[in-house]
Amino acid sequence: MRFAWPSFKRAVYLVHRWMGIAACLLMVLWFISGVVMLFLGYPKLTPWERVAHLPQLDAARLRTPVAGVVARAGTAPVTEIVLTSVAGRQVYRLRDSGGHLLVFDADTGLRLPRAGPAQAEAAGHTWAGSAGVAARYLDTVTEDRWSHSGALNPHRPLLRVQLNDDAQTLLYVSSATGEVVLDAPLAQRAWNYVGAWLHWLYFLRDRPVDATWSWIVIVLSAAGTVVALTGTLAGIWRWRFRGRYKSGSRTPYRDFYLRWHHITGLVFAAITCTWIFSGLMSMNPLGVFAAQGPRPDLAAYRGGLPGAVRPAIETADALRTLQAAGFVARELAWQVLDGHPYLLARDGADRTRLVFDGTGPYIQAQWSQGDLRAAALHLNAAPVADMQLLVRYDDYYYGRAPEAMNGGLERRLPVWRLKYADRADTWVYLDPHTGAVALSVDRAQRRGRWLFNFLHSWDLPVMLRDGGVQAWWRLILLIVLSVGGLVLSLTGVVIGIVRLRRKVRFQG
Repeated sequence: MRFAWPSFKRAVYLVHRWMGIAACLLMVLWFISGVVMLFLGYPKLTPWERVAHLPQLDAARLRTPVAGVVARAGTAPVTEIVLTSVAGRQVYRLRDSGGHLLVFDADTGLRLPRAGPAQAEAAGHTWAGSAGVAARYLDTVTEDRWSHSGALNPHRPLLRVQLNDDAQTLLYVSSATGEVVLDAPLAQRAWNYVGAWLHWLYFLRDRPVDATWSWIVIVLSAAGTVVALTGTLAGIWRWRFRGRYKSGSRTPYRDFYLRWHHITGLVFAAITCTWIFSGLMSMNPLGVFAAQGPRPDLAAYRGGLPGAVRPAIETADALRTLQAAGFVARELAWQVLDGHPYLLARDGADRTRLVFDGTGPYIQAQWSQGDLRAAALHLNAAPVADMQLLVRYDDYYYGRAPEAMNGGLERRLPVWRLKYADRADTWVYLDPHTGAVALSVDRAQRRGRWLFNFLHSWDLPVMLRDGGVQAWWRLILLIVLSVGGLVLSLTGVVIGIVRLRRKVRFQG
């Protein structure tokens, strides 16, 4: 069968013409919202922002040993123990194997009830840190436009508290623990209507896991990719690379909007195609970037649960030891690594220290390479092929500005990178400051990093390196390219309106 080239070209023109009428309006929204997202992201509470609002832990106010609250937690294994503060009160926050959160007063040892409006307002007052700032309970929501994150699921329903501070901050308080779990200043909320909320079509989403919303975004992104690709082909075919049209121009179009749609389409074709395609890849369609091999065995890596394996250190003694070393702890977590229990302390800047039990409490800044490697042998059945200490970010482990989608992730340096000799070619990054698995990526996930993160955000470490956040030249270039894509889309909208008017007039 011979290939019908004229029919194929006509099909390309028709697909671009009629799909583009609707798609161009969507692309206008995506380009505008994308520029906004360069500077203001979707509301999130970063780890360093959270601990900055916590008061210093006071050893003198601790009257209940951690063993006492674990004994009252019930029969389910305790997987997490944290000494923190809620509305100025020191509490133990526990999580059991079912994911349920339990809170105990660190003074009396009594379990605290779920938070209500009064507790939410108290949490708001403490968060504000100023007697002149009022905190007013608004309502209780399961989910709203700013609280789609699945990380908030254990805390739902959420109590909303409005502060009358200068930023008009809206706080979301966990009904399970009484902690502030999300903050959203007025300016951030306002800009997000034309930013992330619009970019990700969150007005079509009504729950943390919404398959209908996911498929809407996938279908629209796929349609946008088809429009961009067919437009690129049509634009190249219509451009006179040799010779000119009778008008003396290389483009056949005389109308202003048609001419500039053609020109900007050729200039910004590559970036438009890659941005829309990478947006499609962000949804991981059909699970193409899902992990190919087994997940890292975190339970074996830890070698025990803090509910059962704990250092023989009195909490107050640990806090006094930290204070004597000049470390002001605001949160203390019980952890286990390769069967060895320890305490992980955080200060107001999210710096960390490790507290161990010897003849008495002693402090380390990091885990040793030997300890981490021994524990890492349990993460994967395959042997460790390579272990390297990174003092600079690589292409997969890197920090982002808070406004970025993954800008709330802790990405400390140095970090140990381990490569396993498994079929999925798994790489694991271990944070020696905490003992945590900071990142695990196999071959498929690394491929997704290039097809989504890089193509969509240009987030190579060298492009972001400017005070460790992001380079000004990258922002300027992204804005210029976005403006070009916006002009392309706007002229497409005008073309669509003109064409539809002509068609309606003709049929009338």
